[in-house]
Amino acid sequence: MLMNRIETMVVDSGPRRGLQRWYETPALLRLGGKLPPGSRALELGCGAGYGTGLILEQFGAERVDAIDLDPQMVARATRRLAPYGGRVRLSTGDVTDLRRVLDAPDGGYDAVFDFAILHHVEDWQAAVGEIARVLRPGGRFYFDEVTADALATRGYRWLFEHPTHNRFTAAEFVAELERQGLAVGSRWLTRIRGHYLLGVADRAAHAPA
Repeated sequence: MLMNRIETMVVDSGPRRGLQRWYETPALLRLGGKLPPGSRALELGCGAGYGTGLILEQFGAERVDAIDLDPQMVARATRRLAPYGGRVRLSTGDVTDLRRVLDAPDGGYDAVFDFAILHHVEDWQAAVGEIARVLRPGGRFYFDEVTADALATRGYRWLFEHPTHNRFTAAEFVAELERQGLAVGSRWLTRIRGHYLLGVADRAAHAPA
């Protein structure tokens, strides 16, 4: 579902960008490392494009396809990412239907990035299935998520809008990744009493059907 006006302002604010650059990105790099030269990456829910720039500059992707459900955010990202030219392709669409939105083939990406978007997706299990499908064997999924524990707090309930059903805890999210052939192992951590989850998973050579 689309973010409300307040959350849209928050995710493109200086404090949010600082958190993404100075905490989340270093944590994900410690867990999963940089990408190999020439890597093609996909970002789910790119917002105004700040994370896309980090994927290029900090994680070392050569090219990034990025999507968002909100066309206004895609327009912002287009302006922000214009200096990267053909290294970035932006699209508007649903993360549960990557084949239609991006014509994304099976195994077409070396990495997929989720900077706190799947908690907005009611059928997040379907989105995980799409991530597993588009990652090449050995490809890497970097995730930074907000869990059901955080969404149940007064601040989240008052300020933001999220699906009210089918939310996930940190353990449930990791278990679903493993079930769909995305091996996490011990490469995940939580912060603030399980409210926030960061981790990295590798697509198995033979993902479950």
